[in-house]
Amino acid sequence: MRFISPKTDFAFKKIFGSNRSKQILISFLNAIVYDNHNTIQSLEIIDPYNPGVTQTLKDTYLDVRAVLDNGSTVIIEMQVLNVEAFEKRVIYNLAKAYGNQLDTGEGYRTLKPFIALTITDFVLFKEAKRMINKFRFKEEKDSFNYRDELKLIFLELPKFNKELSELETESDKWIYFLKSAPNLEVIPDSLGEVAEIEAALNIANRANLSNKELEELHKQEVFIGDRKGEISLAIQEGREEGREEGREEGREEGKIEEAVKQILRLIRRLLGEISPEVESQVKQLSLAKLDILGEEIFDMKTIADVENWLDSQREIEE
Repeated sequence: MRFISPKTDFAFKKIFGSNRSKQILISFLNAIVYDNHNTIQSLEIIDPYNPGVTQTLKDTYLDVRAVLDNGSTVIIEMQVLNVEAFEKRVIYNLAKAYGNQLDTGEGYRTLKPFIALTITDFVLFKEAKRMINKFRFKEEKDSFNYRDELKLIFLELPKFNKELSELETESDKWIYFLKSAPNLEVIPDSLGEVAEIEAALNIANRANLSNKELEELHKQEVFIGDRKGEISLAIQEGREEGREEGREEGREEGKIEEAVKQILRLIRRLLGEISPEVESQVKQLSLAKLDILGEEIFDMKTIADVENWLDSQREIEE
């Protein structure tokens, strides 16, 4: 057997976000979010992903989202690359998702809790030895909660170093699955004991993927690699230009100029041609906001979404 890596967006969405994934996702969330307790009995996956019918590459970048039976909504993201301002983006996405629950005229009492579960393939919190860290609003001195409306949970895969023979809890086994699935040749007995992990491995089995799905997976891996290279090159060239000019302004301007080029290229590649007005607004963004837009663009479906995002940034500044 050969298994695809759950760390790729395609595989993660296919395993945890398809119509077949409810029991798999319940088991995973109970292990990671609820400390191996069977807290969640049912859930509804929002916009479940159906492998093989993706219309565009961009559609495979959606987070896995589900409404739990306790009323909370959980957003799950796998992040392989530690990009600039990543921590800010996690907070921004959670706050945006929470606020977007309300339509015009609806009262705040209709808001439901949100949980953001972020899985990183890099160490994010060097000061913490724990691989799972959870954050919520607390009073500074007495540490009591200010409502459990928003929670941030981070799982850092590099901090997990248990071997197969050392796995004890279901959370151990799920983390091992995320980290080591591509290295397995068969489904180990210790993982197969958890029916949901066995089901996840069967979904991840390359032999069960169609040629179309394998081609789509390959295209996404290439596309992601190209995108990482484009952004890295933009930053590197910006720094080199700044060093050549020998001025702080030159370094900043060089970074922004190259980042703008790459962002405009991404927009045209994903959504089509843009108007001079939109191009002008993108050129006026700071480097930090260009970085955010570089991530947000994959959640946008039309040029109108880009325009709305730019308008929201102007409102924030005002």
